[in-house]
Amino acid sequence: QVQLVESGGGTVKPGGSLRLACKVPGLSYSYCMAWFRHVPGKEREGVAAIDSHRATTYADSVKGRFTISLEYAFNTLYLQMNNLTAEDTAMYYCAAEGGQGWYRACRILRGADFADWGQGTQVTVSA
Repeated sequence: QVQLVESGGGTVKPGGSLRLACKVPGLSYSYCMAWFRHVPGKEREGVAAIDSHRATTYADSVKGRFTISLEYAFNTLYLQMNNLTAEDTAMYYCAAEGGQGWYRACRILRGADFADWGQGTQVTVSA
């Protein structure tokens, strides 16, 4: 099991920006890395994903505002979040899938398809 560690959460005003980071101990040859978010009482939502070919997938709710990237030199996954709104308030989780289902995981962005998870980092958008 891969241990993922998120950082970068915090409180920001509407319209502000945050960059989340997820330290990944190692990457397999083929994989999918993703960000999810969860608000109590709501279903977990896939936010963005990037695969080993650097193809990306975004939820419609964040397209044009969020950017997912992977820095291989530092084994770190990032989520740059711009123009944040109150609806972006949630606990954000980093997830990884390095098994045979990695391609599907990155296309569908369903939490059940990911084997490894971080502990989460809270993002609060409030005036």
